[in-house]
Parts: sequence; structure tokens; C-alpha cells
Amino acid sequence: MNANQIAQVCHEANAAYCRAIGDFSQRSWNEAEQWQRDSAITGVGFALAHPDAPASAQHEAWLKDKKKDGWVFGEVKNPAKKEHPCMVAYADLPLEQRLKDRLFKAVVKGLSAE
Repeated sequence: MNANQIAQVCHEANAAYCRAIGDFSQRSWNEAEQWQRDSAITGVGFALAHPDAPASAQHEAWLKDKKKDGWVFGEVKNPAKKEHPCMVAYADLPLEQRLKDRLFKAVVKGLSAE
């Protein structure tokens, strides 16, 4: 699979996980905003380039990209204001959010294996 295909699966796995924990805000890949798809593709690129990096590094890379794009911390995710509740250090994330980073890395690893 190529990075875009892996990103799509990662996005859908993330959306399914979010629904399982009661968060119904994630739309499917085909309905997602371009910034969400781009974020998943960038995340896959990081995971492929750093296969042994911990989930915390995956989050820190995401955080750096978001900050570069003008996102800040907000209690509720608000794309129009570029606010996100996960704009904190990995150690400060709730367990449910840290698990999303682990899930993302596991999907990339599983789909990129030869």
C-alpha cells in the first residue's frame, strides 16, 4: 500500500475508535476536510520514516505540524478557529487520546510490512 492508502485506513480506524469512545465528530475519509486527510498523510510519512519512534514522538510531530499551521489549544476541537484539545504534550493527553497515537502507529506498521 502507498502512504495515501495507509493514511485512509488510519483515518477510518481513528474514526471507528472515536465512535467506540463516544466521539461521533469524525467523518469518513471521503467526507473529511482536506486538512484532516493531509494530517493523516503527514502522520503516515512520519511513522514510515521513524518506525521505531514511540507513540509520543508521533504525537509531538503532529503537534509541531499543527502549531506551524496556526493551531492552538482549545477545550473543544474547532477547525474554524484552529483550536484542538490535544494541543498539549503527550504526557498531558488523556489515556483515550494517547491510545489513538498507538493505534495509528500500529496500523501504519501492519500495512507497511513486507
